[in-house]
Amino acid sequence: MPRRSIWKGSFVDAFLLRMKKKTDPLLNRKIWSRRSSILPEFVNCSVRIYNGKSPVRCKITEGKVGHKFGEFASTRKRRLSRKNLKAGRKKEKKSK
Repeated sequence: MPRRSIWKGSFVDAFLLRMKKKTDPLLNRKIWSRRSSILPEFVNCSVRIYNGKSPVRCKITEGKVGHKFGEFASTRKRRLSRKNLKAGRKKEKKSK
């Protein structure tokens, strides 16, 4: 996957920059911009990132700086494999 040019800098949506400039805390703020990069100013904030169905709570730490918001809100459900489904079922009695 091609990366963004270094001279352009990281992409952050305008409304996130406005919230950062206002020094408005991002506590429990909903974020729909999954493509925006996480900046160092967002560290120690708790945000809710939209995954397509409902917002997922996420605490921003120093290790997440530079990544995208969308990486921390999975959009797919985890499904059990067919083997695990069969093992959990009880055998049904056959009736005549």
